[in-house]
Amino acid sequence: MHRETYSDLLAFIAVAQECSFTRAAARMGVSQSALSHTIRALEAKMGVRLLTRTTRSVSPTEAGERLLRNIAPRFEEIQELLSQINDLHDSPAGTVRISASENAAETVLWPKLAKLLPKFPDLKVEVVMENRRSDIVAERFDMGVRLGNEVSNDMAVVPISAGMQVAVVSSPAYLSKYGIPQKPHDLANHQCINLRMMTHGELYAWEFRKGKKNVEVRVDGQLIFNNARQILSAALAGFGLAYVPLEMARTYIVKRRLVAVLEEWSPAFPGYHLYYPGRKQLPRAMEVVIEGLRHRPDEED
Repeated sequence: MHRETYSDLLAFIAVAQECSFTRAAARMGVSQSALSHTIRALEAKMGVRLLTRTTRSVSPTEAGERLLRNIAPRFEEIQELLSQINDLHDSPAGTVRISASENAAETVLWPKLAKLLPKFPDLKVEVVMENRRSDIVAERFDMGVRLGNEVSNDMAVVPISAGMQVAVVSSPAYLSKYGIPQKPHDLANHQCINLRMMTHGELYAWEFRKGKKNVEVRVDGQLIFNNARQILSAALAGFGLAYVPLEMARTYIVKRRLVAVLEEWSPAFPGYHLYYPGRKQLPRAMEVVIEGLRHRPDEED
């Protein structure tokens, strides 16, 4: 096999796994046209069609699926070996890709990474902020961040924050005009700013807890966002009640730009957890990031 064929096969693996020339080109750092030319040349060289292309999608043919199934694990083994050899250096090197929500990235990941990265100049971290539950294996992330109760049991899990308190907040002007809800079901008479969950597309049901009593309330209002930061901004502008992490709203509560209501009903959730596929041997770069992000109770305020 010619040396060029190895590069062609890597290109094929990227397109077949991403089911998209656009995403595969971004992943490999090449132009879409160059990648398309590479695949056509590989197919001509092998004398068989490897990918089925339509205007909307790309998928492996039967021959392509067989090739992908047999060669992708071997290239991954080679990459793993190279990572292990690279770990023999004194300083960990390489890129670690993390999927996280915007709130987790802002309040947990960034403060810790800002302290960690200067110690390891050859280490790179890519944080992709998305407010949905991504499949980190299928989407080629090294690890992801979720609340502890949302992590699949087949993943290795590391806590990276303390428990998270939720607050229902609104501007003083809104509450002065429409009154203060005294119990969760009073929210039916209020403008509430909804959160659209991107994983399945449904609206998030606000969760409340008082003692042993748990209540879920479907709220309504003029505004729906898929991002907690936008929800908070709308509450600050007087558009209604918002259900957000307390830590995100705390500064505005102290400055009296927001008022917390239903505090005796506001629940606490398990904190953010880092999760990743369990392996016997992790790349040194991943180990360093995991330890740098790990939550330690003695670090709490």
